[in-house]
Amino acid sequence: MTPELRQLRYFVAVADETSFTRAAAGLHIAQQSLSQQITVLERGLGTRLFDRDARGTRLTAVGKLFLPEARAVLARADEAVTTLGRALRGEIGSARLAFLTTTANYLLPPILRAVRERYPDLTVTTAEAPIADLVDGLRDGRFDLAFTRPPLVEGLASRTLLTEEVCAVLPADHPLAERPSLELADLAAEPWVLTPRGSWEPWHRSYDADFAAAGYTPRVVQRATTVQGLLGLVAAGVGVTRLTRSSHSLRRTGVAFVPLENDIARTELVWLPGNDNPAIPVITDVATELAATTDLTEAG
Repeated sequence: MTPELRQLRYFVAVADETSFTRAAAGLHIAQQSLSQQITVLERGLGTRLFDRDARGTRLTAVGKLFLPEARAVLARADEAVTTLGRALRGEIGSARLAFLTTTANYLLPPILRAVRERYPDLTVTTAEAPIADLVDGLRDGRFDLAFTRPPLVEGLASRTLLTEEVCAVLPADHPLAERPSLELADLAAEPWVLTPRGSWEPWHRSYDADFAAAGYTPRVVQRATTVQGLLGLVAAGVGVTRLTRSSHSLRRTGVAFVPLENDIARTELVWLPGNDNPAIPVITDVATELAATTDLTEAG
């Protein structure tokens, strides 16, 4: 027979109190019920655990050997319940976090550092991913969370962590590079370098709307798949582009970042509703708190 945890707790209580009466009072059960459960335990084990006589209740020799084992089982059971509670609260376990290159330098390090310091038993693995793969990974369960920028697609939950200026990125010697700010319309005559339209159609539809509002369709002379590639083309004088101010950390020479008036980008933490990983709200709360108290464009 395998004893029930309840029976082991009753056994330890009687052993500690050396009295069925006191043990029953401490357990808040009737003495008769306690005696019955100990009898069931002894019958199941095939041996007496207590000697009961006029002098009181004492452990038998076998009972003395059994007591530390019973305590160990109960301690392990309590530990298992504690571990489960921590797991349900997201304090232990693992999460898979995807990110865009443009968010990695300034957003990822301080948030991961804060999660590691507060929850050392929570393992967060990261993966850099292009936007289309990032969204697919959230949908198919390869990723639990992602740092990215809208517009995305329907069916994803998100929380905005920060907003930042969008800038025109010009060759350092460009005549407009010394301007304090620009409007998108000021760049109508410029050659443009952009990402491929197939990289993420929702982004490009948003770009199209912005350019249309500025009164023109950009003359795209070359496309690059990465921000670093776009910055390299701008530095080489191939054309101009449009990026968040924090992208300047990826290249500090050969280019000038000039704010575009009334142009703001959001960085969001995104997840799939229905993903029941308890680490998601934990990481989301840490990131939100950090974003509210720290300039994450500088913290990395």
